[in-house]
Amino acid sequence: MRLRHKPWAKQLIEEHPEYVISSVSQLQTSWKELFGNDNPVYVEVGTGKGKFLDNMSRAYPNINFIGIEKSESVLVMGLQRLLNEYQSNVRFINGDVLDLLEFFQPGEVDRLFINFTDPWPKNKHEKRRLTYNRFLSLYEKVMSDGAEIHMKTDNQGLFEYSLESMSRYGMTLKNISMDLHNSDKEDNIITEYEEKFYQKGQRIFRLESFFSSSISS
Repeated sequence: MRLRHKPWAKQLIEEHPEYVISSVSQLQTSWKELFGNDNPVYVEVGTGKGKFLDNMSRAYPNINFIGIEKSESVLVMGLQRLLNEYQSNVRFINGDVLDLLEFFQPGEVDRLFINFTDPWPKNKHEKRRLTYNRFLSLYEKVMSDGAEIHMKTDNQGLFEYSLESMSRYGMTLKNISMDLHNSDKEDNIITEYEEKFYQKGQRIFRLESFFSSSISS
């Protein structure tokens, strides 16, 4: 179900540049300097309404979280959550994942989350999947040595594609789960879509991966 367009979203976002970066010109320094600390930087691509980042930021207050979302009408809900229940370790980027290199310096991201993104099931739309090789190449450029990608989805087709795409790219896969909620993982932070799909009885697929060439010696 598509969310209704919110004509007021753009203005609210523009009123809070301290929380939402909409253009690279707003970034006058590194993210760690912007946060005012040297904590690790974790990024979620396609962050949606921001519930996952909100829960993560509370569970891990010593980590800086950044959510990327190109839809203003969706992102504004995450911003409202932040304004109502302020978390100093959360920021947003109102932009496209394809512009990742404009917003992050090489090695600046310590973990990247891909949660319940559009599976783009048609073969002709393969290049839009966030685990397609052009996206993996972008992630590799901004991630630190040994940094991991964590992915969750309800779509088995996308999950199997991602396993193959990441392996073909040369990444190392670990902690692969074909049914997350019936696994022994104890520290899972549930996303909004995850809760919805799980309540419908759908399996949740999860993986962790890292770029093999980035393993710290």
